[in-house]
Amino acid sequence: MTQPAAVPNDKTTLWGVLGIVFFCCPLLGIVFGVLSMMEAKKSGKQPTLAYVAFALAGLVIVVNLILTVTGNGYFGS
Repeated sequence: MTQPAAVPNDKTTLWGVLGIVFFCCPLLGIVFGVLSMMEAKKSGKQPTLAYVAFALAGLVIVVNLILTVTGNGYFGS
């Protein structure tokens, strides 16, 4: 009887997905995106999820800045 193949530990996908999930906190999204990109370089994979995490974090930052400047943001009165 043969044993099933071991599932590889895919940290690139894990960090990328966490970066996307934490889009509501862009700093965490950027941190997880960087971790995903570093793991992708080590394993030779495409850092697509890291790019998506960076894009979402950037979008949230820009939208928050626009809303704050116009007075409609979290800190607007």
